[in-house]
Amino acid sequence: MSDSPDEQMRTKGRDALGDVFDQISPRLLRMVDFRLDPRLSGRVEPEDVVQEAYLEVSRRLEQFLDAPDVSFFVWVRQITYQCMIGVQRRHFGEKRSPRREVRYRAGGDQSQATFSIARQLVGGLTSPSRGAIREELIQKVREGLDAMDEIDREVLALRHFEHMTNAEVAETLDLSPSAASNRHVRALGRLGEILTSMDGFNQGQDTGQ
Repeated sequence: MSDSPDEQMRTKGRDALGDVFDQISPRLLRMVDFRLDPRLSGRVEPEDVVQEAYLEVSRRLEQFLDAPDVSFFVWVRQITYQCMIGVQRRHFGEKRSPRREVRYRAGGDQSQATFSIARQLVGGLTSPSRGAIREELIQKVREGLDAMDEIDREVLALRHFEHMTNAEVAETLDLSPSAASNRHVRALGRLGEILTSMDGFNQGQDTGQ
């Protein structure tokens, strides 16, 4: 059995970086595709963000090697997220906001995370020809998600749209594994309540047949 990315990086260091980064890059692309501001569709490719992240990871690799308790994927994901935010700021001319800088290490702009979750949930259930219904459902789902605890909402995003493990979620959000698991269960229950309370959601499912 081959070594895990963490083991490869800890034992081989920089010599393993290219191969290990290739192993995790599909997960990084998934994160960027999920979280990138949709206004940049067609203007910014997720692959370009991940390539920028690779250069930054290479530059800062000693930081990881000096932190023995850090997961390589979680560390690289955070750098990739920072690169994505930097790309968005360059395109939109945004300045750094101290209030937004102290948001959770996973997400940052929670309104964007909410929109991304709603878009993914509804986009797979409604036909493109029913655009008005889809937009209405997205708005309803967003309103329900906005009422959730922010960390619970982020747990949903990390587990179900970035496909992270419970351990990775716990590290990313600075939670214990048991707390991350409990929040996941609670968030799933709340999401189920949100969706079943929406009269138009089942109608949206039907139109996608």
